[in-house]
Amino acid sequence: MVAFFAILFTGRYPRALFDFNTGVLRWSWRVAYYAYGTLGTDRYPPFTLADVPDYPARWELAYPERLSRGLVLVKWWLLAIPHYFVLALLLGGLHLPWGQCGLIGLLTFTGAYPRSIFDLVVGLNRWVLRVAAYAALLTDVYPPFRLDQGGLEAGTMR
Repeated sequence: MVAFFAILFTGRYPRALFDFNTGVLRWSWRVAYYAYGTLGTDRYPPFTLADVPDYPARWELAYPERLSRGLVLVKWWLLAIPHYFVLALLLGGLHLPWGQCGLIGLLTFTGAYPRSIFDLVVGLNRWVLRVAAYAALLTDVYPPFRLDQGGLEAGTMR
């Protein structure tokens, strides 16, 4: 709520709050990469919100000098609704007899974990993080409806 009103009245995200929120998303991505969000490494994620250059999962978001004061009123709920439906399927919108499970969870529980499935899971997680950053008002860049599978995406996760 602090960020909402700060952006609404000043057009700026408070820097300390921005750093904290991006740090939380960064740490969440490292935990997901280690755990059943990706199963990408056996290396335990560090307990820090700061960037750790030698950890295999990284997430970066540049601080925006100015944000739209008008978009803050609609982007986190109205504009993000289509993404929320997709994310429900990716993260936990499937109700199975043994519990709730999303596509990402199902893909990581395959008997084999071929590179193509790993790349798909990383791409799905990139989508999740883009939407999370947008909904948390950290950026005005609308998340694209696309998967970036494999490789590196400039300026985001590695």
